[in-house]
Amino acid sequence: MNSTRSSREGFFQASDGKQLFYRMWPSAVPAEQADKCFVLLHRGHEHSARLQQIVDELNMPEVPMFSFDARGHGRTEGPRGYSPSVARSVQDVGDFVAYVSQTYHIPTQNILVIAQSISAVYAAAWMHDYAPKIRGLILASPAFSIKLYVPFACAGMTLLQQILGRPFYISSYVNANFLTHDPQRRKSYNEDPLITKTIASHMLLELARLGKRIVADARAIQLPVQLFISGSDVVVHHGPQHRFYHNLGSFVKEKHMLKGFYHDTFGEQNREQVFAHMHRFIKRIYAAAPAYPDYTHADEWGPTADEYRYLMADLPWYSWKGNWWRLCRHTFNTLGQLSGGLKLGKQQGFNSGEMLDYVYQNEPSGKLWLGKWFDKCYLQSAGWKGIRQRKKNLEKMIRQAVAELKQANKSVRILDVAAGKGRYILDAIADAEGIETVLLRDYQPQNVEAGKRLIRERNLQQKVTFEQGDAFDVEKTGATLPRPTLAVVSGFYEIFPQNEPIEKSLRGIFNAMEKDGLLVYTAQPYHPQLELIARTLRDLHSPDKRWVMRARTQGEMDFLVEKAGFIKERQVIDADGMFSVSIARKK
Repeated sequence: MNSTRSSREGFFQASDGKQLFYRMWPSAVPAEQADKCFVLLHRGHEHSARLQQIVDELNMPEVPMFSFDARGHGRTEGPRGYSPSVARSVQDVGDFVAYVSQTYHIPTQNILVIAQSISAVYAAAWMHDYAPKIRGLILASPAFSIKLYVPFACAGMTLLQQILGRPFYISSYVNANFLTHDPQRRKSYNEDPLITKTIASHMLLELARLGKRIVADARAIQLPVQLFISGSDVVVHHGPQHRFYHNLGSFVKEKHMLKGFYHDTFGEQNREQVFAHMHRFIKRIYAAAPAYPDYTHADEWGPTADEYRYLMADLPWYSWKGNWWRLCRHTFNTLGQLSGGLKLGKQQGFNSGEMLDYVYQNEPSGKLWLGKWFDKCYLQSAGWKGIRQRKKNLEKMIRQAVAELKQANKSVRILDVAAGKGRYILDAIADAEGIETVLLRDYQPQNVEAGKRLIRERNLQQKVTFEQGDAFDVEKTGATLPRPTLAVVSGFYEIFPQNEPIEKSLRGIFNAMEKDGLLVYTAQPYHPQLELIARTLRDLHSPDKRWVMRARTQGEMDFLVEKAGFIKERQVIDADGMFSVSIARKK
């Protein structure tokens, strides 16, 4: 096949400062007439130059196309087959799409992402964790579960990585004969000096966990998706691909099983049928205006509302699961009380400000060695580890917001409508200069008093004030003086399953803020321990009731923020996709 379009080359800067190599295939029409573009993501071991074939065979010269060399691949510098984390690689996808949109003046809603194999998992994870408003996804042979063939491979890699105290490198068993029947594609793969055969062990392990999570919670993805599954793929398992498609929340979705195809779906011998399906899908989704979900009533109907009602209901006394959770509650209330954290949770509530402070400090306590061991396990649970990472991300985002306001020559006046004890705010501004005022509010008197003590201990009385207030009081929040330029709401909306009070709170914040003010907000789009929490722990606000939370997807949380009058600008999230921190600007 002869190439018909030549590419331009350059570098873009990811959000962590790393320079990544990218290619652009310009449109054949004048730049000002190109109203859409495609972002192509290469397979594992490969690089952006090998996507020339897709550009040519799509044969859409009016559409500019872009791709970048992932970390550890192609002409992006760094150790081969290595990225700091899978989560970092997922964020790179978002960084590149944002770069393309801003640099080439193409609205995000007109961008389509086409990805295969490992990059298809990254693209799906980006959709799940960041809820970008793009036009849609085309995924080929996503590597949700790689066929490793060696028994107990993941367990062995985990053990060896722990023994070495660092990741090690694995050479891939995949060769060109396992990828495609096309002799030319095989030859080009075997002769390509930029093919990376190795991959770091932590990447494989993290990819396996990421794949399971995205497949299980694909309901959060609600934009158009086209999925291709290669029927004779010996590299990845089919089962998770089918489950992903079944779980997708998208109203526009289609799946194609390709009989006899190997893993390189877009490079197979009979790939003309794939490109025919792609053309029809692309034409369909661009023929209509982009449509995004209305989440106003997501608290009443939809998958997370159904899940919440299930968790609220008591399990039958005769069910195995019901008896298991009763045993867990009994253990928590007896032997578990040797643990300092479990005892505090029973006394104060597991979603109380006292518990949050205890988790932040991360110092196991308890009676006897058994109690301290219980407490160590408790503090190292997935949820609390995510909470500590959220605090780090929150402080980082607050500092970024402060710096941005100062760079724009705006006064920095901070308002937190539900600060708990205010520790994260005080930690975030500890070294910051030029902050005019900080007003902290909380509904619980004990949190207000504890916060005031922290302020006195840090000698911040001159610029930090703490008062009792209701975050859902639209009038009081809206009348805040002096008018804040930076509002923060962290870990608060997550504990309320209904959307109406969240909308009221955001409306009050919007009314209070100055034009172009910044809002830092958190969300809990996913949590692997929702049922454990609901069946075993008690609620701060209703001590006689269980602590039941509703996951609010990132798309839903962003929708509520946008509905209030803000525009989301950027986001960070922990590696497990549980707790996000975002910055939005008042329109």
